[in-house]
Amino acid sequence: MALFKRGGIWWYEFLFARRRVRESSKTKSKTVAKQAEQNRRRELELGFNGVVDIREERVQSVKEIAAKYLEQYCLRNKSGVFARYAVGHLTRHVGKIMAVDVTDKTVTAYQTARLKEDAAPKTINEEVGFLLRVLGELGDGIRARLRRQKKLKLALRKRVGKAFAPEEKEALLAAAKTARSPAIYPALMLALNAGMRDAEIRGLQWERLDLARAILTVGESKTEAGEGRTIPLNSALLGAMVDYSKWYTERFGTIQPEWYVFPFGKPRPQDPTRPMVTLKTSWNNARKKAGVSGRWHDNRHTLITDLAESGAGDETIRDIAGHVSKQMLKHYSHIRMEAKRHALESILAKPIPTSAGITLTVPPISQSEPHGRPN
Repeated sequence: MALFKRGGIWWYEFLFARRRVRESSKTKSKTVAKQAEQNRRRELELGFNGVVDIREERVQSVKEIAAKYLEQYCLRNKSGVFARYAVGHLTRHVGKIMAVDVTDKTVTAYQTARLKEDAAPKTINEEVGFLLRVLGELGDGIRARLRRQKKLKLALRKRVGKAFAPEEKEALLAAAKTARSPAIYPALMLALNAGMRDAEIRGLQWERLDLARAILTVGESKTEAGEGRTIPLNSALLGAMVDYSKWYTERFGTIQPEWYVFPFGKPRPQDPTRPMVTLKTSWNNARKKAGVSGRWHDNRHTLITDLAESGAGDETIRDIAGHVSKQMLKHYSHIRMEAKRHALESILAKPIPTSAGITLTVPPISQSEPHGRPN
């Protein structure tokens, strides 16, 4: 240990873990400089041995810790949409609790409270996971105990969504077309014909929508596979977006590339430089008018089911919808009963009338068996 003066300021110098530490104490007092040197050495020793004083952090509220975690999370990840969503609910329910007071019971009580709000079990599980990560080492302990108690994750619903029947789609589109909101019809067309998620639709900008080439490019998405995917516009969707662009131009003037397709403002759009906040009210009104039950996300389920029934390959569906695994594809493809019945009927033997008036029954040929039999 050594102290020396440089320009009237005391510096300290010492060896730690075979490395020389030379730093300014930023003081003209030798006594203070000695104390600064001792504090710095102790700080290095604690850090080197993994001993960190987190008492100050433990007495902070969940709200304070979550806010800091969220800031870092958004800097390191492309999308912080769900993180902000999770922090909002965590803050509302447990934000005032000090980190040191969070226990297993706090987590199970949070799960119960969110279930009473009709939140999906999958969403609640993700929120709890976020909370435990926010709590750091304390969260690791809670996670281990809940896992032993088999209370860490809620059981997922086997069938989360539905696919709308053709008559339901027709009723929804008819209701949306006559709605007060000018955004709900084109937004619904994007969901039913491009499989775009709610946040993808609301965040869509004109620079990503090429009406001349009938192509759109998805911007920020929930998944990495979904971001940047290109989707061709079918004739129905193209017509809807062209009509909407005409209304948009009359409302705001010449469209700028950075403007949002669905601008901020309720019930009438007002600011094209900001995205729409939510489609929830317009969707609920259209759904009730159509007499159809279901969630907005079921429009995406419907498109993927329609694609699967049309015979589109898995890779094509993934390219359109942004899926990343066969498991997710299976989750969304709710093949309807009519399609299943048709597939099963097709394997039955079919009667063929002959010129002599005799009906022959020809069994179907299996695609997996050879046409000849071995002797």
